[in-house]
Amino acid sequence: MTPAPDLLRGKICLVAGASRGVGRGLARGLGEAGATVIVTARSSETGPRTEGRPETIEDTARAVDAAGGEGHHYLCDHTSERAVDTLVHWALRRFGRIDVAVSSVWGGNEGYDGERYADGAAWGTPFWRRSAEPFSDLFGSGPYPALLLARAVAPAMVSAKSGLIAFVSFDTAPGYLGDIFYDLTKAATNRLAFACAEELAPHGVTALGLSPGFVRTERAVDIGHADRATETPLYAGRALAALAADPAVAARAGQILHAGDLAAEYGFTDADGTQPARFQINAEES
Repeated sequence: MTPAPDLLRGKICLVAGASRGVGRGLARGLGEAGATVIVTARSSETGPRTEGRPETIEDTARAVDAAGGEGHHYLCDHTSERAVDTLVHWALRRFGRIDVAVSSVWGGNEGYDGERYADGAAWGTPFWRRSAEPFSDLFGSGPYPALLLARAVAPAMVSAKSGLIAFVSFDTAPGYLGDIFYDLTKAATNRLAFACAEELAPHGVTALGLSPGFVRTERAVDIGHADRATETPLYAGRALAALAADPAVAARAGQILHAGDLAAEYGFTDADGTQPARFQINAEES
């Protein structure tokens, strides 16, 4: 089931990290619901592209239009505080407000070929057998950009006494995710969602985490992992659209919400009409 086409009509949404993968799925899901969606990332038709990949923010903006929304693209390096502040100031000048902001920025898989990372370490290599240096790259391409976006959009949302900030992550509560750097990075993002919720809730603004499953992204297909995927990027997008339209979303502040659980609750499906259940990493690995 797709969202009602006017579910989010008139809402201004900003999706960071939207040139591909889950970010593009989020933008499409919001577009299906009729939202105006600002899509941002580093990869553009007019400039450099991450790892030379073909996907761009212009592609995503067109996908939002095709889905029924209104797409706008903005080139932004989300690891730069100044660049993120400039993006948000531009959005507020042009659209007057930001109702939903979501960080899907993630560079942790750059250089990963399906077996090894750029430094030669395989997934799950014991921490004492690998350099700690890559951790700074993962932290700097996940939790840090999420914090920069939240910090930039919060003043306008606090002033309006409304708004939703979502952080795409992976739930660490069930147990260890299998790789120390990945686990630490996702745990930090989850705690960021909780901490932001604590500080923003008294001002009418909701912050939460969104945990997709094993997503069939462009990169997953390229490295031969498509057969392990449980869902498409659109599944998380429809989850976000449902949350953004829920007048009681504040009750979920600080929580890490699974796309599969939200589908069962709100009744939406994935692109193929199925409704994948909550992803269990241990079951997938066994």
